[in-house]
Amino acid sequence: MTRNGFLIVACVMLVAAGAGVAAYRARHKAESGHEAHSARFYCPMHPTYTSDKPGDCPICNMKLIPMEETGSAAVPAAAPTGDASGASRTVASGRKMCILHKCKMPDCVMELPHQVGEKVTCPVCGTIVFNVQPGAKPLYYRHPMQPQVSSPVPMKDEMGMDYIPVFAEERSDVQVAGQASILLSDERRQMIGLKSEPIKRRDLASTVRATGKVAYDPDLYNALSEYREAVRARDGVKDSPYPDAVERADALVAAGTLRLRQMGLTPAQIAESARTAAPTSLLIGGGSVWVYAQVYEYEIGLVKPGQAVEVTAAAYPGRSFRGTVRSLDPIVSAETRTLRARIEVPDPEGMLKPEMFINAEIKAGLGRVLALPEGALLDTGERKLAFVDLGEGRIEPRVLRVGRKAEGFYELLSGAKEGEKVVTSANFLIDSESKLKAAISK
Repeated sequence: MTRNGFLIVACVMLVAAGAGVAAYRARHKAESGHEAHSARFYCPMHPTYTSDKPGDCPICNMKLIPMEETGSAAVPAAAPTGDASGASRTVASGRKMCILHKCKMPDCVMELPHQVGEKVTCPVCGTIVFNVQPGAKPLYYRHPMQPQVSSPVPMKDEMGMDYIPVFAEERSDVQVAGQASILLSDERRQMIGLKSEPIKRRDLASTVRATGKVAYDPDLYNALSEYREAVRARDGVKDSPYPDAVERADALVAAGTLRLRQMGLTPAQIAESARTAAPTSLLIGGGSVWVYAQVYEYEIGLVKPGQAVEVTAAAYPGRSFRGTVRSLDPIVSAETRTLRARIEVPDPEGMLKPEMFINAEIKAGLGRVLALPEGALLDTGERKLAFVDLGEGRIEPRVLRVGRKAEGFYELLSGAKEGEKVVTSANFLIDSESKLKAAISK
């Protein structure tokens, strides 16, 4: 190749290279401009706030997220906020509103291609999305920072923030400090294993278990004998012309009565002891024995005279004896914090020996009461909570007052009504979400 030919080929190559560089630069510039236009960022808690560069949300200081991460091509459209005259806001037909974003940003309304009544999730945060009925109007508007402050019409707070609309779906007539009502879709209920059960009236009975021993009580035997003699002596001098003698006899009977009352006998038992001899079973057993069972202080209210008792002794495996509560001591033991129950047990065979240790089961009926399932109660130590399933996905916290526990239920005194359904499983998950929503609303 000649020198001129070589120069011509080199010039052609330089021209082609220059054109390629220019084309690459133009293409890169166009792509860069497209990326700069599409790579916008938004706040996950306030999707209506966007930025063309990364940073923090000026409202909540959360880090902005690129839109490509959510798979959403556009920012959720804002809902109509009413005209200048202050007319009530309404939600257009076919729109879905995110629970979380509705609470935080009243203008965050999702333009989703779904029909009214469908259940989907928020494409921004994954929260359950529900449909607002066409033309639905808020019940009232509340302060964004102070939920207790409300207004019947739209307005702004002292910082220029819009009051948040409250719809019928989220209003709760029962206010629980630190808790909030929540909405759950059928899918999430199934995912967390949520179950609920209606409150019903039930016949409940509790079993009080106590230890004790067969009575060997010479003090009571002597007190009964002395009282019987005092009564006979008083009857003998009641017609005496000497008032002092009658007064002393009455004083002895009164002192004997007080002593027997302190030992746990009822007035009826004392009156009967005045007519009959003291039972020798208090000394040697046999016939009908007395069993002394120690009832713990917190169960005293369950034990009453006349209740049936089943008594067992280690000396006779598989054998039980039937008895009846006859009386309770009037004084609680300061050392053991127990109250002694006197139980009469027929023992014609003389198997129960004085001072023998026994176990007693006292059947205490609570009657027909409102019964709350045991699994529905959350006891925080300061208060007792349950979550009421109101239907249509609404879960509402309640503060309850309960009584005795029996057969897997609590006696319900107040806080819920018969027929209302209470959550019996996944309570801790519901409690966490309720607390989180209450914290966010503040």
